[in-house]
Amino acid sequence: MAEEAAVREQAETVRRLKQEKADPDEIAKEVAKLLEMKAQLGGDEGKHKFVLKTPKGTRDYSPKQMAIREKVFNAIISCFKRHGAEVIDTPVFELKETLTGKYGEDSKLIYDLKDQGGELLSLRYDLTVPFARYLAMNKITNIKRYHIAKVYRRDNPAMTRGRYREFYQCDFDIAGQFDPMIPDAECLKIVHEILSDLQLGDFLIKVNDRRILDGMFAVCGVPDPKFRSICSSVDKLDKMAWEEVRSEMVAEKELCPEAADRIGDYVRLQGGLELIEQLLQDPKLSQNKQAKEGLGDMKLLFEYLTLFGIAGKVRFDLSLARGLDYYTGVIYEAVLLQQERQPGEEPLGVGSVAGGGRYDGLVGMFDPKGRRVPCVGVSIGIERIFSILEQRLEASEEKIRTTETQVLVASAQKKLLEERLKLVSELWDAGIKAEVLYKKNPKLLNQLQYCEDSGIPLVAIVGEQELKDGVVKLRVVATREEVNVGRESLVEEIRMRTSQP
Repeated sequence: MAEEAAVREQAETVRRLKQEKADPDEIAKEVAKLLEMKAQLGGDEGKHKFVLKTPKGTRDYSPKQMAIREKVFNAIISCFKRHGAEVIDTPVFELKETLTGKYGEDSKLIYDLKDQGGELLSLRYDLTVPFARYLAMNKITNIKRYHIAKVYRRDNPAMTRGRYREFYQCDFDIAGQFDPMIPDAECLKIVHEILSDLQLGDFLIKVNDRRILDGMFAVCGVPDPKFRSICSSVDKLDKMAWEEVRSEMVAEKELCPEAADRIGDYVRLQGGLELIEQLLQDPKLSQNKQAKEGLGDMKLLFEYLTLFGIAGKVRFDLSLARGLDYYTGVIYEAVLLQQERQPGEEPLGVGSVAGGGRYDGLVGMFDPKGRRVPCVGVSIGIERIFSILEQRLEASEEKIRTTETQVLVASAQKKLLEERLKLVSELWDAGIKAEVLYKKNPKLLNQLQYCEDSGIPLVAIVGEQELKDGVVKLRVVATREEVNVGRESLVEEIRMRTSQP
């Protein structure tokens, strides 16, 4: 049959691509085609065969992966709460006009939805623009909030590098009129706390200021209309060599070569307070009002970071640009550093795990009267953090618990199902995390094996003798130690033995 021959040919194509280690997206496309052909070939007439795959750029998460995620989320949420943040939520889709024109060159990555009942909608691209819309709509001028939710980008996914079309963002923002750089310094302190707590390895927080960038572009001779597009070129310096970025500016964006070279002299500079002092004396930059304001605030920021004890992990970097259009002041990005390097070598970044900045004009774009609400915030790059922790755990082969069950209620003899159910119900009512096997007469060995496999630390064993004596035999799975505990003391004993130190 011609159809079967076509399926065999397609299977051969997939095998060849895998052997050649072709692009994963290409392999996935050919596998999907093969599955579709097999489904059409079918077995039972009229029975629909499904292509079993997740949409491109998305993934399922197993219980093990979710256990890692929950741990990370809990660490981040407890940090946000420690700093006094409230939590909000917004719809997963917004009016298309809410998102349009806020993301510069990245606006092409917004997912548009079909017209639903007369409203043009788009899936949210990040959590910052919906937050600004929320503030303007509710006339809120002062809030410290966090928001953890999924966002959507119609990107070409590189899932091996933690880039997806659907992914989580963890945002913390401070909105309100405050004295300069105090909230900004707190955002950087939060990044430092989270990255230290998660023990991802050595990291560096790069900071810059949009006003310094704009002032630098002005004194280097960049025409005003080209500021944003040149800014997005500078933003690529962490991934591309200066020569390539310069070529993009001159060849594609038609910037004069002299201006590009002048920019090159500045964007290679990085340091701390000394560099800020040096640039405040720079004959060109110091004459530019915007750059001077930005440098003054940057100096203040470093003074506060010194008070917080984190200035050593922060570097003023003139190449940091962050492509989003809505930033107006301080911008920052945290990168993980490669661990092994020779003495005297500069640390190399291996990818951004947090970023943010000040966006004082965004709320005013939505407010009917154009009222400004100054805002500063940070977004934790949660997907990249998950990728790193997952890879690390795979390499270590460490066992991960996917449940929090404290005790399994078991029986040593037959015909004790009713007693097991009574006891497990008592434990549930007392707030103990407990399980029971769904068999009338399970073997004790099978019940103990279940605890071993799922990491349950305790077994509460009911038997005929224990029932007569009014006790429960409590067994510690790891040491096999057994003690008889009075029924009335069981809850307290389980709590004591499973409480975290």
